Amino acid sequence: MKLICIGRNYAAHIDELKNERPTEPVVFIKPDSAILPKEQDFYIPEFSNDVHHEVEVLVKIKKVGKHIAPQFAHKYYDEIGLGIDFTARDLQSKLKEKGLPWEKAKGFDGSAVVGSWLPKSKFQNVDNLTFSLSKNGEKVQQGNTSLMLWKIDELIAHVSTYFMLKKGDILFTGTPAGVGKVSPNDYLSGMLEGEQLFEINVR
Repeated sequence: MKLICIGRNYAAHIDELKNERPTEPVVFIKPDSAILPKEQDFYIPEFSNDVHHEVEVLVKIKKVGKHIAPQFAHKYYDEIGLGIDFTARDLQSKLKEKGLPWEKAKGFDGSAVVGSWLPKSKFQNVDNLTFSLSKNGEKVQQGNTSLMLWKIDELIAHVSTYFMLKKGDILFTGTPAGVGKVSPNDYLSGMLEGEQLFEINVR
């Protein structure tokens, strides 16, 4: 099982980090060891002083697929979720300056929160889902999948050109604006279409 992550998929987030707008999806991988175990707190790693939260809509792949056409991508998932791509921003910046891969900043242990899953059939349109992240009771990130530069089915088609998708793989679809630093004793909770799908304590 692998975690396939999409970067720079919301224009406002691209602007807030002063990144260049990509001409195709930015793809990176987190190992399965990055998944934060259920009911476990998130511990800020000792190698970073600037870990950021990035809330994202998640998609769970339900069958093997390769070179999937966009019009058939909807057949490869039937569960939608919400999670966090924790990022060691200070480490990521150093790596980017040297033109090096991001894995150490993105794929460290516990860096992927995977919340509860909901059936896709529950939603009228997966390209119009409202989601948000609250920190200590204050909403800090809010987005809608209609604002994605590349929609879910387009992402599945693109990713499957390079990586065979397997049952259980999880697609992180990108984060909206509002990313920010987490600190010890922060409490994070994520909402998708009015339902809370995760809550995390930061240590």
